[in-house]
Amino acid sequence: MLTHASVLTVTSNPTRTSPVKRGKWILDNLLNTPPPPAPPNIPELEKGKLVGSLRERMEQHRSNPACAACHNMMDPLGFALENFDAVGRWRTRDGRDEIDASGSMPDGTSFDGINGLRDLLTSQRSEQFVRCLAEKMLIYALGRGTEYYDKCALDKITADVRAHDYKFAYLIAAIIQSDPFQKQGYREP
Repeated sequence: MLTHASVLTVTSNPTRTSPVKRGKWILDNLLNTPPPPAPPNIPELEKGKLVGSLRERMEQHRSNPACAACHNMMDPLGFALENFDAVGRWRTRDGRDEIDASGSMPDGTSFDGINGLRDLLTSQRSEQFVRCLAEKMLIYALGRGTEYYDKCALDKITADVRAHDYKFAYLIAAIIQSDPFQKQGYREP
C-alpha cells in the first residue's frame, strides 16, 4: 500500500511531493493515530524565508513551536516516501538535491527509507498496523464507520490475524466471519 501510485499521488501536491500529507496519511491510515487538527489562525509560510532542500525547509518550518507539535509526528514519516515523486515514480534526486529518505516514528524510533518503514510497521508495530488495517477494512466491508460495540469484533479479528502470523488472507477471512459483517442489516424479530 505504501508505494502504490494512487496513495503516492493523493498524498502529493500537483507538482511536488508532500512529506506532510504523506506522513499524515500514514498516521491516519496505517497507525490509527491521527494528529490533532491545526490550531486556528496559523499564518501562511512566507515562501521566500524558507531555503534549501525540501527536508531543510521542513526542518525550518518545524522550528516554529506552533507547527512543531504536529509536524514533528508527520514530517519524519513522510520523508520515507520521498524517493517517490508526485505520481509515484522512483527517484534519487529532487532537482539538484540528493534525497534523504530517513525518518522516525513519533516515539523517535528511526528508520531508513521505505524499506525501513515497512520493516518497522510489520515487525515492531505489527499489532498497531494490523489493528488499524482491520478497522479500515471492516469500515469498508460494512459500509459504515465502526462504533464502540465493534471493539470486541476488532479485538477478535486482530487476534485471529496474529495467530496466523499476520497473513493478509486471514485478515479477510476474519472480517467476513465477524459478527458485524455476518449480521449487518439483521434485526431481532
